[in-house]
Amino acid sequence: MKKTETVIVTAPEKTISERRNIEALCAAKGMRMTEQRRTIARVLADSDDHPDVEELYRRCVKVDDRISISTVYRTVRLFEDSGIIERHDFREGRARYETSTEGHHDHLINLRNGEVIEFQSEEIERLQAEVARKLGYRLVDHRLELYAVPLKDDKTS
Repeated sequence: MKKTETVIVTAPEKTISERRNIEALCAAKGMRMTEQRRTIARVLADSDDHPDVEELYRRCVKVDDRISISTVYRTVRLFEDSGIIERHDFREGRARYETSTEGHHDHLINLRNGEVIEFQSEEIERLQAEVARKLGYRLVDHRLELYAVPLKDDKTS
């Protein structure tokens, strides 16, 4: 009989400083911060999900109705080019964004509703490093995205 292993998967905790550091990072990079950029930075920092530009725009307009969609696009590009936020393409034809963090995490994307779940798994991290080593490499970075449907919806199980 094959022994089953326990897989420990945890959701990464975002600290207040990690989530709210966009303005500080912009200042550290010498970026000029207009009031509209501050609003966009704050809305992004307060996001618990991975909004696309259109969703980010909808949220920003609730704070400042003078913000245009083009301002949001330009600011997101500026933040991305500066390494302040990360872009993700989760197979849905639109880029989604999150604040760059110090800690590494992976993503599971619910194909039914588009929800993005962040997780960390030491077992997966070890396995990836082992695969690279066995192939004669030292792993320096990776990005893992799992695309899934909820088990309760899966007709094949």
